[in-house]
Amino acid sequence: MALLTFQLNYHTMWGQQVCLCGSSTELGQFDEARALPLAADGDRWFTEVNIPETTDIHYYYFIRQGESTLRREWGHHRKLHITKGRKEFLIQDLWKDQPYHAYLYSSVFTESIFAHRKEPLPAKYYSHTVLLNVICPFVNREQRLVISGECDALGGWDVKKARALSCLDEGEWQIMLDAKTVPPKSAYKFVIVDAATGDAVHWEDGGDRILIAEKAQKNNTVFVEMALQYHHHHFSFRGTGTAIPLFSIRTNDSFGVGDFTDLRKMIDWASLTRQQLIQLLPVNDTTSTKTWRDSYPYSAISIYALHPVYLGCRDYPLKEEKKWKAYLREAERLNLLPELDYEKVLKLKSDYSRDLFLQDGETVLSSDEFNLFFEKNRYWLFPYACYCHLRDRYNSADFRDWGEYSSYDEQRLERMLEVYPDVKKNLSYWYFVQFLLHKQFSGVKEYAHDKGVSLKGDIPIGINRDSIDAWTTPHLFNMETQSGAPPDDFSFFGQNWGFPTYNWQAMEEDGFAWWISRFRKMADYFDAYRIDHILGFFRIWEIPLHAVQGLLGHFSPALPYWEEEISRAGIPFDEERMLQPFIHEHFLPDIFGEHTEEVKNSYLDISGWQRFRLKSFCDTQQKIKRLFADAADEKSRRICDGLYALCTEVLFIRDPQDQHRFHPRITAQYTYSYRYLDEQVKASFNRLYNDFYYNRHNYFWREQAMKKLPALISSTSMLVCGEDLGMVPDCVPSVMHELQMLSLEIQRMPKDPKVMFTDLQTLPYHSVCTTSTHDMSPIRSWWSENREVTQRYYNDVLHHDGIAPDECSRELCMEIIHNHLQSSAMWVILPWQDWLSLDEELRNPDAGAERINIPANPEHYWRYRMHISLDDLLKEQDFNQLIGGMNRS
Repeated sequence: MALLTFQLNYHTMWGQQVCLCGSSTELGQFDEARALPLAADGDRWFTEVNIPETTDIHYYYFIRQGESTLRREWGHHRKLHITKGRKEFLIQDLWKDQPYHAYLYSSVFTESIFAHRKEPLPAKYYSHTVLLNVICPFVNREQRLVISGECDALGGWDVKKARALSCLDEGEWQIMLDAKTVPPKSAYKFVIVDAATGDAVHWEDGGDRILIAEKAQKNNTVFVEMALQYHHHHFSFRGTGTAIPLFSIRTNDSFGVGDFTDLRKMIDWASLTRQQLIQLLPVNDTTSTKTWRDSYPYSAISIYALHPVYLGCRDYPLKEEKKWKAYLREAERLNLLPELDYEKVLKLKSDYSRDLFLQDGETVLSSDEFNLFFEKNRYWLFPYACYCHLRDRYNSADFRDWGEYSSYDEQRLERMLEVYPDVKKNLSYWYFVQFLLHKQFSGVKEYAHDKGVSLKGDIPIGINRDSIDAWTTPHLFNMETQSGAPPDDFSFFGQNWGFPTYNWQAMEEDGFAWWISRFRKMADYFDAYRIDHILGFFRIWEIPLHAVQGLLGHFSPALPYWEEEISRAGIPFDEERMLQPFIHEHFLPDIFGEHTEEVKNSYLDISGWQRFRLKSFCDTQQKIKRLFADAADEKSRRICDGLYALCTEVLFIRDPQDQHRFHPRITAQYTYSYRYLDEQVKASFNRLYNDFYYNRHNYFWREQAMKKLPALISSTSMLVCGEDLGMVPDCVPSVMHELQMLSLEIQRMPKDPKVMFTDLQTLPYHSVCTTSTHDMSPIRSWWSENREVTQRYYNDVLHHDGIAPDECSRELCMEIIHNHLQSSAMWVILPWQDWLSLDEELRNPDAGAERINIPANPEHYWRYRMHISLDDLLKEQDFNQLIGGMNRS
């Protein structure tokens, strides 16, 4: 047995206890109820424990008060190897708090940008050993960490003679010294050096450290200084990347769509231009209707399955030459199209993968590699394959149409395989495709790491209403509601995504296992992720099923008003006036014009003097939508839109959970109902409205987010970025700052309502800065959208005199992008289209063709593709050198 003495300096309050928890039996085997309490002498806490020799122990400290755990150390567990013959270990520890540079421990850095080969714990100690363990995440791939000191054993302050440390883990370094070769006490420092030349890059800040070798004076003693912190007070990483949907990538070998094989050339281009990150849109399977409507990447049928359209077919050629050449001809034809033909590409890939399954399926499915994959992923592969089979069998993705299989029952599905042997083969096909996709994508991730590039994914806030998750775990979702976003710069009417909202109470009961599993699967392929609509973790915009637009939604969870509160605020509360659509004779011509009389006669009933109500067959937006589903003429569209507008002429919305509480209707000030209030009531309504949307919920929504986000973001080592655009509560920035989640900053979408454009020099460091998102026009088309805004930007931001030119020239684009690259944000990630704007010859002649999505259009076809191939772009030496020279690394 070896005697281990642990010491930790920590200032506690009365009643608090420092505890030690670890992997060995003596340390509780990570069961905090069995953890070892430390004794205290002032702020010095200590304990002794005997541990069997030849044992690796992992451990951490936490603070207990009574039966509760108040806090735990941040980061990975400490590691120590107990070798045979070492009788005593004296371990001096430092408490590990979350550092300001916590982002450096994400896999973006530890597995890619700052990756180092991991070296094992020392297998053998000296008879008198000093072991130094230091936390230093600042060392990039071309650097090493060394120890330099005054004694000869540490090089006599000559950095060229300094001793190198070994990389033990992510940002963790270690060195073992023979205590007999150093004085009892001697000064030293850690130094980051250039690995090739040995020259010092950075001597750690602060005074000299003191090596106390005399603590290892007893024979067979190891003195360990654990979790020393390298001091680098002014370190700030500044990285650059490109945002591009995977389907948009074009190479000469593409099959009409960007796929995982094509992604390698995108990585080559990023590496060539000194970029460190590629940001993609969601890549999960969206196959629901097998039409172009499935091109919407945020409506996945599975949070785990990858989209079969992204299979790189050239990695798996068919042996039958005639078939292979026929597929290549069709792929070439589709690849010449300027945009993605989703339906034809999906059919091409589906037909190809079926033929590939006939050729290689048996061999692949019998391999050890596949069996390991299946064993690890069966929990989602089986329901996914069953879903795909039943979707095709019933010709519907709506599982409610599947008869006896409409409710997920694994035993019933297993019996289906016994009764119908062909079904088992069909399920095997889906396993086969997902295995090949996983193998390809995992290989691409490794390829990116080798190039010092990371992949950033995208987690949608919602799930498809007819998805596998809704089928298998319906209790986790509120299927009677739909989610969206309130009105913003993207959409005057708000957005209705159609996804069910989350049942957070049910999710919390098992520690958010569904979310954690989702994040961990994503970590198989990505080093960073963007949480789409991070605001949804604070509150979501919940829309009733009867609505089409987002205007009739409300935030959930929320603190709606009681009727008494509304009355006390100076608003006479009348349910018919406040909750029912206010339809008055005077404003109907504004909405319907020459069709007013027809609307009054056909769609409205008289409810009072010059007042109307909608007839029962058209008193909700969904009824109106169905009524005009086949009408495309201008008159029908105007009447349909006008009836939609009448549905929203309310001032309050009744809370669906409590019929006696009410939410002010979002942007109610734009309604005729508001305009017809007297001035005093208007003022009262405005005060109530502003309090509700900007003050009332701040602490409440902060609590909601802090219940969820810490557990979720700590479940993987991915770098976390949040899309925090839109109507942002005051509590959001502080929560994101506390959790070191990177915000999204866009110059033309300032978060300060008092300015038109954000000052790029004032952006928070923990942020991602970009010129445009996939929901916005890239630079050149934005320049032409609103001349007044462009003129202000030209004069006030770019500081040019005179009239702004009609088109955004190469020089103007260069200036805009240069300003973004000089911003204070940690990351600048630009759309690929905006990078290409820097060259008059390479930019797309049609700037309007570069738009990826129009959020205001729920029927948008996502089909943008690069206008030139990456093969050609990689040959553009001058352009690539230009970007490489501009980048920040």
